[in-house]
Amino acid sequence: MSQTAYRTHHATDVTEALVGQKVTLAGWVDRRRDHGGVAFIDLRDSTGLVQVVIYDEEMARPLRSEFVIQVTGEVRLRPDGNENTHLATGKIEVVAESIEILAKADALPFQVSTALENESENKLPGEDVRLKYRYLDLRRPSMQANLKLRSDMTKAARHALEGMDFTEVETPTFIKSTPEGARDFLVPARLVPGSWYALPQSPQLLKQLLMVSGVERYYQLARCYRDEDFRADRQPEFTQLDMEMSFVDQEDVMAMAEKVIAAIWKVAGYEVKLPLPRISWQDAMDKYGSDKPDLRFGNPLVELTDYFKNTPFRVFQAPYVGAVVFKGGAATPRRQFDAWQEWAKQRGAKGLAYVVFAEDGELKGPVAKNLSDEERNGLREAVGAEPGDAVFFAAGRRESSQLLLGAVRVELARREGLLDPKKFAFTWVVDFPLFKPTDDPDDDDVAVGHSKWTSMHHPFTMPSKDWIDKFDKDPEHAMSDSYDIVCNGEEMGGGSVRIHRDDIQDRVLNVLGIGSEEAKEKFGFLLDAFKYGAPPHAGIALGWDRTVSILAGADTIRDVIAFPKAGGGRDPLTGAPAPITDAQRAETGVDYDPDSDEN
Repeated sequence: MSQTAYRTHHATDVTEALVGQKVTLAGWVDRRRDHGGVAFIDLRDSTGLVQVVIYDEEMARPLRSEFVIQVTGEVRLRPDGNENTHLATGKIEVVAESIEILAKADALPFQVSTALENESENKLPGEDVRLKYRYLDLRRPSMQANLKLRSDMTKAARHALEGMDFTEVETPTFIKSTPEGARDFLVPARLVPGSWYALPQSPQLLKQLLMVSGVERYYQLARCYRDEDFRADRQPEFTQLDMEMSFVDQEDVMAMAEKVIAAIWKVAGYEVKLPLPRISWQDAMDKYGSDKPDLRFGNPLVELTDYFKNTPFRVFQAPYVGAVVFKGGAATPRRQFDAWQEWAKQRGAKGLAYVVFAEDGELKGPVAKNLSDEERNGLREAVGAEPGDAVFFAAGRRESSQLLLGAVRVELARREGLLDPKKFAFTWVVDFPLFKPTDDPDDDDVAVGHSKWTSMHHPFTMPSKDWIDKFDKDPEHAMSDSYDIVCNGEEMGGGSVRIHRDDIQDRVLNVLGIGSEEAKEKFGFLLDAFKYGAPPHAGIALGWDRTVSILAGADTIRDVIAFPKAGGGRDPLTGAPAPITDAQRAETGVDYDPDSDEN
């Protein structure tokens, strides 16, 4: 609906069909140009731009960038040769008869003009400045497009789920603290001094209760909160598309999620071919050094542990040795190989061993002289390299070495221009371990429980059928019925079959070192509910910010969130988090001392 009290049309509604007609438009002055007694302004609204011609100098004089104006005038064709093929309205213009300034604008801290979107000198300020003036940053067309895409994706997901008989149910934001793998954000309960609410890390337990309640197909766009150490692409508050189903198994959930994903991608004009491919967690780590492999390109890792089992090279006398090929890398200058060493050290590695295969086939590089003749002679064939290539190696613990090589693989692809944001490579990663060790140096998740094992996903994940009877006897090798959906090297979401039997749940908690008393205290309400008939159930959640950023081709999830946080959870716009007054502190009961009540 374009017509309102302030306009008859939106900017891009003004087409050749309206030539000779009078229109009233409203929006911002995107930019202004003066040409000898005639002024041109680009009027911008949420749909785009339209050019306005002003012949009255007095009318044009006060107008500045980002003034909010209302324009009434006649639509005409632009003179021959003056069309702008970059604009939807590039063949017409509006000759202003009257202009009313609805609001003035101060000088801008940075330019938001649409014209800058097609200019090479479009240099934005630092992110802190963009976030401080987020309301200006959001005026930029690319940001408007991201918000619109997010909205369209949400509508598509809802429509797809409603077509599969899902019911949207909201779950509470103030809940009890439960162990889910990260630190909780806590809120003091003023009316119950000394007690606290926790903000949900996910609706995990609540959606399982909905399954017990008989809501067989549930979804919601859920707000989630995790007090985690800052990473470049993490947010303390985020959104997930949460979905849960009763009387289903893993295959049912994955098939449902694929339909939702196909519907979402169709919004942006992409057809997703179903069913999506699959790879086991172990194969993903072995071939790509990541549990979220980027499959837009090849170049898998090569394991050389057996190849170097009798090596004289002390560095390769390790539990794992692997390699990744650097195509054409033999021509790389020494200083760039030195830069690779620094790159690896920034990721916690001691360095990055390498060799090069010269065009004449000769093996060179720091590692080459440490290898036996037999190892040198067969190495090129073993790694699948060609003359002119280089090879990077990692040796040590299997997982940390694979993670390093996986990062090298992606960085090589990035430098070669292989990470096309308009190409989407989906895969399911399946067959995850049920548990992981709590002392893993490559994992910064908060351990659930008090044993040497913690949950790979969460404590309510069902062991796979082959492990139901023995997972607690061999936690190291136990497998789960869980699955992640990955696109372009990013984990879009994950899910699992849930435990619905209290005997299995008790055994899982025992492995985690959570006793019956602690379990009752932390999530006894769920365990109690299971005593009254819990159906088999399973689900999945898509990280909505991540999913939108992948489809939008955004460099960071902050570019698809209206008001995100900066580093460390800071909000440059509002100044949060901020101290509270002494009066507020006293009122919240933060310092409540139960002993003082007894006295």
